[in-house]
Parts: sequence; C-alpha cells; structure tokens
Amino acid sequence: MCGIVGAVAQRDVADILVEGLKRLEYRGYDSAGVAVINNNNKLFTTKRLGKVKELDQALTETPLAGGTGIAHTRWATHGAPSEVNAHPHVSNNTIAVVHNGIIENHQALRTQLQGLGYEFLSQTDTEVITHLVHHELKTSASLLEAVQKTVKQLEGAYGTVVMDSRDQDNLIVARSGSPLVIGYGLGENFIASDIMALLPVTRKFSYLEEGDVALISRFEVKIYDIDGKPVVREAKEVSVSHDSGDKGEYRHYMLKETYEQPTAIRNALEGRVVGGGIDINTFGEGADEIFKNVEHIQIIACGTSYHSGMVARYWLEELAGVSCNIEIASEFRYRKSFVPKNSLLVTISQSGETADTLAALRLAKEIGYKSSLVICNVPGSSLVRESDLAFMTKAGAEIGVASTKAFTTQLVGLLMMTVAIGQHHGLTKEKQAEICQSLMSLPAKLDEVLALASSIEDLAEDFADKNHALFLGRGDQYPIAMEGALKLKEISYIHAEAYAAGELKHGPLALIDAEMPVIVVAPKNDLIEKLKSNVEEVRARGGLMYVFADSDANFASDDTMKVIDVPVCDDIIAPIVYTLPLQLLSYYVAIIKGTDVDQPRNLAKSVTVE
Repeated sequence: MCGIVGAVAQRDVADILVEGLKRLEYRGYDSAGVAVINNNNKLFTTKRLGKVKELDQALTETPLAGGTGIAHTRWATHGAPSEVNAHPHVSNNTIAVVHNGIIENHQALRTQLQGLGYEFLSQTDTEVITHLVHHELKTSASLLEAVQKTVKQLEGAYGTVVMDSRDQDNLIVARSGSPLVIGYGLGENFIASDIMALLPVTRKFSYLEEGDVALISRFEVKIYDIDGKPVVREAKEVSVSHDSGDKGEYRHYMLKETYEQPTAIRNALEGRVVGGGIDINTFGEGADEIFKNVEHIQIIACGTSYHSGMVARYWLEELAGVSCNIEIASEFRYRKSFVPKNSLLVTISQSGETADTLAALRLAKEIGYKSSLVICNVPGSSLVRESDLAFMTKAGAEIGVASTKAFTTQLVGLLMMTVAIGQHHGLTKEKQAEICQSLMSLPAKLDEVLALASSIEDLAEDFADKNHALFLGRGDQYPIAMEGALKLKEISYIHAEAYAAGELKHGPLALIDAEMPVIVVAPKNDLIEKLKSNVEEVRARGGLMYVFADSDANFASDDTMKVIDVPVCDDIIAPIVYTLPLQLLSYYVAIIKGTDVDQPRNLAKSVTVE
C-alpha cells in the first residue's frame, strides 16, 4: 500500500527520495512527506496532502539539503488524510519515523506514552513508534538498540524506518509483515518498500525477512534476526526495468497495460511450452514429484487474483481430475479448516506481498499442507521466497491499480499448472497438446479482441448516466463476469454485481428494469442454450442487454440487446479472451465518468495490511 524510501549518502538525497516516491505512486496513497538531516544535525520535514507533485513543488520552493533522509506516501488507516497525519512523524525534533502497516496495540501504547509526558499531534498509530523510540533511547546505548526494544512492544504489522538527527550517519529499519528491501550502492545505501523506487540508483538488493532489524550506513549494512543475532541476507542483482513516466502513446497506464497483454502472454509462454507439453521445471525444483503425488489443491487469493483462482478450479477438476477449493485469503486465515491428504496450497498474488495471502501461506505450513506453489509477478517477493514452488507470470511492471495483464498472465500460469499436474492424473498427451496449441494461439486472438476497442468505446456511451450494472456468466465465465464487475466498480465507481446466470430467478431478477444495464459474456459452449434462456428472462422484464458473444452463438442486436462479436476461440482459453472486452468497457466508461483511471479513490495496488 504505502511507499517508503530512505537513503544514507554523501550527496543530497531529497531528489532521490522524491523520485522514489513517484515510482511508488501506483501503490495508492493520499499524502506524502520527506524528512532530511542536514550537515549540522538538524532535522527538517516537509509534508503535503495529495499527490507527490505537491511535495515536489514544495521542495522546489524550499529545498532540503542533507545526505540522510526518509520519505513516505501514506494510505490512510488511522486518521483522515491530512498533513498532520502524513509521515514522517517526529518526536522532540530529533526522531523521525516512516511506517507501513498497522500497530494493533497503538491505543494502549499511546496512553502509556502520554503518561510519560509525550504529546501526540496526529491520530495515527505510527506516532507511537516515534515517541517509543525516543523514550527507549534514554536507556539504550544506540539507536539500533532503542529500535530493537521498541519493536518488541509492537503488535501488528510494520515495515518501519527510523532516523535520529544526532546520529546522521545511520538509518535503522525493521520488518514484520510489511515488506522492506535494502538497495546497495557505492558509498551509499538505500531502503524501500519496493525495488521499483530504487532502480535509478542501484540494481543490487536484499530482502529483509520477518523480524529483521537492520542498521544501514553509507559503507555497511548490518542485519539482525528476530532474536537479535547477526544474519546475512543474500544480495542479488536484478534486471527489471520501469520508467514511471512512460505511458507511450497511451492516455493511461491501464490502457497501455491492456494493450500489452498479447506481448505479456507471449513472454509467459516463451520456453515453457515444449513439444506439445509444459516444461515441469517452469514451476521450480521438485515440481514433478509434488505434482505426481498431489491429491487435492487449495487455492488462496484476494480480489482479482481470487477470480483467476475461481477459473482454475474449473480447469483443475475437469482436466486434471484433482479436487480443488478456492477461498479468499482473509477468510481462510481466520477459520479452522480441514486439510485433505497430500494437499498442495496454491497462492496467487500480483505483488507477492499481499498481507492476507502471505499470512494464509504461513498458516497452511503450520496446519499440515504438504507443499506450496505461488503464481506471482514479482521475483524475490515474500510469497515467492516462502513458497516451495513458484510460477513467475512475467507480466512486467503493472502500474494501473486495476489489474489487466497481471490477471490474464495469472490465468495462463494456472492453465499451464493444470496441464503439468494433469499429466500425472490421466490427462492424455493428445489433450495436453491441444491445450498447449490453444495457449500458443492466445496472443493472436487477443490482438483480434483489441481491434474491437472503438466499438466498445461507442457502447460505453450508454453508461454515462448509469449508477448500477449487472454482469452474467455461466461455468468458467462466471468468474470472468465477477472480474468485469470488479473492474467497472474499481475505476468508474458504478455499483456492479456479478451472478452465475442460473441464479437470476433466485433473487436478482427483482433488480431488472430499464435503468439496469446487464452485461453478458457468452462464448458458444455447452452452456450457451441455458444462457440464452437466462437472457430471455431479463429481456422479458424490460432489461437492456449488452452481450459479448462469438458469431457462432447466434445472438442478434435489436432494440433491447446490443451484441459485440468476439473472435471465435477454443473453449479452454475463452475465459482469457473474454476478459479483454470487459477491461476495455470499464476503461471507456471511466473516461466518460471522468474518474482517475490509474489511481482510483480509496484503492492501493499492493495491499500489505489486513
């Protein structure tokens, strides 16, 4: 969610910090701030409500000089968006702190610190860290020791960076539940919540593990584990690239990323489909043995990733012959569940840092899941490091909050996983080859779908005055209808719901009138005639239909139904193909509504708190 950047260098770091924040804007935030210690050991802080550009302008007017600093973009949890609630928070003009996460016992700590004479200026949970470090420093030999004492008193999640104006050569960082990455430079070192923030200054990174506390100075990094013992976290060079300002010819990142899907899927397939089958090594060392013995699969995910998991359940049970459950991570982690014999836990996350999904993985290890696999877009992320197997989607950086190419590459990965597992559970070589051929045809099919953009843009005009919408699908298209509804509500703020079309008569038909547009995904498959009956139920009650269907499905436009012909495709890849028209529809409706497409209100790209 929030973004953290810190630096210890010989040069002035304010510009580096602000550039890092700009590269983290996609994560979602409502305010931004920076604190720098100058050469005279004075601490200066600048904070602004709104976008990073407001902070940048303030620093242009009143520059901050100094080689040690921290910066933050805040997504409000405790306390409304405001400058006083923005980070960094300061205690006694000496201790400055930035923090991602939630401190669950903040109220008790606040009361305790007020009793010690500390005055709180904000409504945030973070401010307790600031004052607690200042208090512990009175009886500690160093800032490092004070932070180690402080984090032992914190309950909840935190990725935090602390600096002291009287100790300008060091930053102290701590991680529990919220990711932090260290960037290594020449005579300078950095800290951030995401490597994207630091790509202009370094390509060498190491990740802090749960409970780690680290001291970062210009020439060294010292890391201590949860028990206070020195540890080494391997540093690796990365090749990922990202220009936060490059939308190319596109108006928004979301549109750019929608059009990047054919290329992203080519990248996801490259070198992994071999001789009519899937290279098992794609999933990591030991995958063949794990897949051979798996008898049940539990999928855990949130949001858009949950929808991809729902599609995978259809594939796994039909093609691989393996039972599968799919559950929202935040529900799974808080209930007692039964673990079937030889179960594989599959987590799905674009960022690899989704808090609830990560917690669910850790719980699964405790309660007896045999092994784990993650479908993810970010190498080196917490879920990738903590899972037995990993499939990297290779979608590339996705900046728009509303997921597009991350979702479709997840589906590609899940279908490849289905084939890889299925080869041990009765999926014939002929069927494997057929699915692989369909996968290889997918990029060209998506290019055909993107050619429909102008027709979908025209269709979007009908939604200019609409406040509600209903999406319908059957079988493996039901989760795609759910994803379409999510996209529309995320970026256009239209209330949208999705139903399995067979459920209409069990309640949702009561909503149908001329003001409720109904969007239907309708490839020609074994359920098409059932779906047509559901469509007629809506039309009979005065509903206006918008049907995405292939030409073989025999839908025709009239006064009550507008039909967009989607290219004919194999059934197995239809969920992926039919995703793109719904992405385009939501995009063009949002343009008409005048909303912030790439950074919709109240949302964040990477959800690293509960």
